[in-house]
Parts: sequence; C-alpha cells; structure tokens
Amino acid sequence: MAFDGIVISNLIQELNQTILNAKISKIAQPESDELLLTLKGNGGQYRLLLSADASLPFVYLTEENKQAPLTAPAFCMVLRKHIANGRITRIFQPGMERIIHIEIEHLDELGDLCRKSLIIELMGKHSNIIFCREDGTIIDSIKHVPCTMSSVREVLPGKPYFIPATQEEKRDPLQTSREEFLSLISQKPTTVAKAIYTSFVGVSPLIASEIAFRAGLDGDMPAASYDSDALLHLANHFCWFMEEIRQGHFSPVIIRSGREPVEFSSVKLQMYGDYQTECYESVSRVLEVYYAEKNVYTRIRQKSAELRKVVNTALERSRKKYQIQEKQLKDSEKKEKYRIYGELIQTYGYGLEEGASMLEAENYYDNNRIIRIPLDPQLTPLENAKKYFERYGKLKRTGEAVSEWLKETETEMKHLESIQNSLDIALSADDLVQIREELVEYGFIKKGRSGKKQRSKSRPFHYRSSDGYDIYVGKNNYQNEEITFKLASGNDWWFHAKGIPGSHVVVKANNEELPDRVFEEAGRLAGYYSKGRGSDKLEIDYLQKKNVKKPNKGAPGFVVYYTNYSLTIHPDISGIELLDE
Repeated sequence: MAFDGIVISNLIQELNQTILNAKISKIAQPESDELLLTLKGNGGQYRLLLSADASLPFVYLTEENKQAPLTAPAFCMVLRKHIANGRITRIFQPGMERIIHIEIEHLDELGDLCRKSLIIELMGKHSNIIFCREDGTIIDSIKHVPCTMSSVREVLPGKPYFIPATQEEKRDPLQTSREEFLSLISQKPTTVAKAIYTSFVGVSPLIASEIAFRAGLDGDMPAASYDSDALLHLANHFCWFMEEIRQGHFSPVIIRSGREPVEFSSVKLQMYGDYQTECYESVSRVLEVYYAEKNVYTRIRQKSAELRKVVNTALERSRKKYQIQEKQLKDSEKKEKYRIYGELIQTYGYGLEEGASMLEAENYYDNNRIIRIPLDPQLTPLENAKKYFERYGKLKRTGEAVSEWLKETETEMKHLESIQNSLDIALSADDLVQIREELVEYGFIKKGRSGKKQRSKSRPFHYRSSDGYDIYVGKNNYQNEEITFKLASGNDWWFHAKGIPGSHVVVKANNEELPDRVFEEAGRLAGYYSKGRGSDKLEIDYLQKKNVKKPNKGAPGFVVYYTNYSLTIHPDISGIELLDE
C-alpha cells in the first residue's frame, strides 16, 4: 500500500478535472482527524473526504455521505467561518511531495475578496490538515503540534507554514536526468529498490521495486552487484516511467490475491503479473474501494486475534505432545529385544551357575549369532526370564496405548489446523461466532456462564460457475458439514485440496454431466479456500458426494473417501462470480 507522490499526482489531476472552480457548500468533521467537504460545480455535486489519520491518511472523492456530530469541532467551525461558500481556485502538489494544496477564494465580513489555503499532508503519523492565510500564516489545524511534540516544526495558530525538511536530501524525480540518476544510485551502499526510494521525493518502495522489475533487475539485490550496463538500463526505465507521470498518463489499479486487495497504484504493476489486476478510470474510486475492503480484512483480523491465540496455543501444545508420544512409541519398539532375552534365558539358563551376571547364548532368531544377556545375580534364571517378559509386556501395552494416543493427537492437530484455515477466510463477526462455538464444543474454550449460544447469520460462500452451475464453499467446519451432508445430493460433485486443511466445495450438478470448465473452477475455489492458497500449483481431490463418508465420532467437517479423481490447479478465483455470502 503506497499513498505516494505518484498517487497524489494522479489525484491532483482528477481533482483539477472535477472540483476546480467548485463552490464549498458544506463542511463537516465526522471524525476527529477527518473532513468531508460537499462541493457544487459545473459537473454537479461532489464530496471530498480528507483524512489525517496516522495509520490511514487519504484524500479522495466519494459519493458516500458520513454522519457529522451534532456539535461541530472547533476546527470545523473555523473552516465554516472563513471558507463556507468559498470557491476552489487552484489545486496543486509541490514537487512530488505527499502534500495537496487547495487554494480557496471567499468574501470576508466586509465583502472583500480573500484567499486561503487548505493544506493536506499525507505523511503517515505526521499527517495533518492545515488551514493558512494567503501569506502562509497558520490559522488552525486539525492536529496541533507544539514544540514539546516536535522540535522540527510547530503547527499552531499564528506560526508560519513551511514544508518539513525531512526530505531535503531527496531529488524531484520529474526533474532528474539519466546522468543524475546514475550518479545517485551508484553511490548508494544499499539494495536497488532502497537506493531509488531513498533518493527521490514521492517514490515509494512499491514503485521503486516496480521500476527495477521493468528493468529486469532484482530490487532486493545491492546496486553495487550490477554492472554499468545494467544500471544504465535501470536509469532508462526510470526516466521513461517519470515521463509517463509528467505527461499525466495514469492507470489506477487494485491488485488482488483472490478476493483480498493486496496493493493499489496509479500505474499498472507488471511485477504482480500472477495476481488479478482490476483497472479503474478514477483514482478516487480505487482509494475508496481499497480502503473500505482493506478495513474489513484488518478489522476481522483484529477481532479474531483472541481466537487465533487460543488455536495457536492449543496447536503448539498438541505438537509437543505428539513429539513426546512419538519418542515413547519409538522406545516401546525395544520390546522384542526383551521377549527374546526371556526366551533365550528359558532355553539356555539351566546350565548357568548360581549368581551369574551374564548369559552368552546362540540367538536362533538371528542366524545363531552369539548374544550377551545381562542378568541380575540375585535372581534365578527363571526369575530373570520373568523379569524380561514383564518388561516386554509393559512396553507392548505402552506401544498399543501410545499408538492410539498418537492417532488422537494427530486428529486433534488436523482439527485445529482446519480451524486456523477457517479463521484465515473469515470475513465477518458472524463467521467468527461459529468458529468460537466449535472451540467451545471441543473444550478449547471454556463455556460462558450464560451457556447461551450466539446466533450467527454466517452462510457458506455461493458462487456461480461460468456455465451457470451453483457452487458452495464452506467457511468453517460446521458449514463444511452442512453443505456436504445436507445441501449436497448423491450425484453432486465434492472437491477438497489434497492432504491439507481447507473448505469443502460442492457443485450442484442437477443430475447433469458437468462441463470440464466447472470442474476446473470448483477446483480453483477448493485451492483458494485452503491452507495452500499461496502455492503456485495445488492438487485437488474430487468425487461424487455419494462416495464421501462421515467417520464415527469424527469432528465436524471431517470425512473419508476411498476413490477419487484428481486435478492440478492454480488457486486463482478471479472471474468466478460470487453471488452472496
């Protein structure tokens, strides 16, 4: 994610095409660090959303309205006093800085024409929205920064505004020649990508890596590892890239891995060739979609943190237990040695002298090789034999018990890994309710005092294949159980990633012969909603539902089958229509 100078340059272009000369009709401050400006221009009504959030600063046009507080905050009141009904006369970006200047004309109390500036700084934790007079004096800001917070720059009413000199050593990439680029990069004792983004204003690590990729170089390799020809090729690609930006040739995109947004950019990212690329005409739309969807994934991961901790702790405990049991089973394999000792003592012990501590005998189980058997001189030969038989019996019983324990522990580990996968694909609080229920049912979480179950509205994913067949995907083990043994009929087709935790996938066949493309699409869904979703290729098992069986006392979603077909897929679900959730 890179809200860098290039995205801002794209945004400036879009704002100049839409809201330049627009009139400010409403000013609201829905959050402590957020503004919503309603604007009216020749193209109709627009809403401009500005955020100085430390973790998620942004600016974009949106159609969505946000509820403002009944009592407007002080900063909002200052803006309303000065620029309500004002007109936007200029929107620009200084250099390639992550800063947007919006200049506004308005009439003061005496009817005189005045000019003010609204400056939005999109600089991570230093983000701010600053309101200034024409001479650069700060009137107010959405965040006050006194000298106790920053020794570099105070942001307070009455102070002069200036761009923080945090990037004084960086060059403007739009004004950099090929020779200057080569001189800067060749002097950097860092990787190629870092050399680029630490040398130029507004160039993010993402864009630096993209430029290196276009030049055929590995951005993570040291710049010094490449010869002069390779660096010249890199310089050419850098200059070509910046010429496209200079001319305003933007292609806003969102990069997705399956359904999840991975990156956004104002240029097409060639280095993400294996991912799905969604192209948009508006960078504002890219930002609105990306931040909204990313927020969903971030929120659900925060909400699932407690459950993840429970599952990870239980899984770690099970794995340690499994290792101990494996060692116990290996130790029990010595039992045959003690049985042979006992039998050989019974066979040859009659000739032993009283108080003997060792028996040398031919081992008829091993080509009559001589074997030395330790004896307790305080015991008779028969008592020594009995002692070895008892040790054999104990190890035999231990081995039988440990073998069962190992199966139980392995089943528990698979169960927990399947719950981990359910947490990975959960998209809502309702999805988490069913996962919590399962953890409570199997004793991983203590039951609450009320004993009441939360009602969940979560439903399996419902896809439609390219050929019009319904495909259902379970989000968790309860839903896997539901679609396999309640929703599916005998001749429907069932899919699952081979040998790894994952969702059950059911294709409703309607008693018809399915086209090959349906099998491939269902296989891709089974791969994507499994632990192997990050793999390049996955093997998928598929068979008719009538051949899928539920083992006795098996955990929800656990099945067995003895005959199946297989296909190999790349777990990319782009192009498969999701109907509802």
